Amino acid sequence: MRCIVATVAGVELEFETSPGVFSPRAVDRGTLAMLSQVVLAPSDRVLDLGCGYGVVGVWAAKQIGEDRVVMLDSDTEAVRLARANAPRNGVPGVTIVQSTGFRDTRETGFDWILCNPPYHDDFSVPKEWIHKGFNRLERGGRMVFVTKRRTWYENKLVAIFGGTRVDEVDGYFVLTSEKRRSDYANARPAVRR
Repeated sequence: MRCIVATVAGVELEFETSPGVFSPRAVDRGTLAMLSQVVLAPSDRVLDLGCGYGVVGVWAAKQIGEDRVVMLDSDTEAVRLARANAPRNGVPGVTIVQSTGFRDTRETGFDWILCNPPYHDDFSVPKEWIHKGFNRLERGGRMVFVTKRRTWYENKLVAIFGGTRVDEVDGYFVLTSEKRRSDYANARPAVRR
């Protein structure tokens, strides 16, 4: 076990980590880059997708309230740590679910879905997250990804959302897409006969 203390986008936080989780020695620079581009309103609902040991979700809950944040991760150790880190930071009421993507939650109506996705060559995980995440957002809600692999994410987000803003921060690309309609941007209208 290791304990790290960090100031994340102006919020002082403390996390228990372990060697088996992503970025166990310090808060990941990509996560910090992403959160530098996010401004939450008190009424927002936030989903931390792939929450790891809880940095994004805990950060959000400290600002908007623990009842307005849901955290998901498929990894048992990450979920255990997130469940320990929420009360450690004064937000014990955050909803934390062990789930592969959206499989084990029915939560919808998010204003923000924030994600530092795992890197896979075939992009199968982020592809599913983008498709399913679109439907979990309120109209006007935003999905934010941070990555070093701009092209694929940009193309996919444009295809589904109709556009994306790309900010380069500390060597990372932060892609923010807003849900402006109820169906995918690349959805074709039904053929009339």
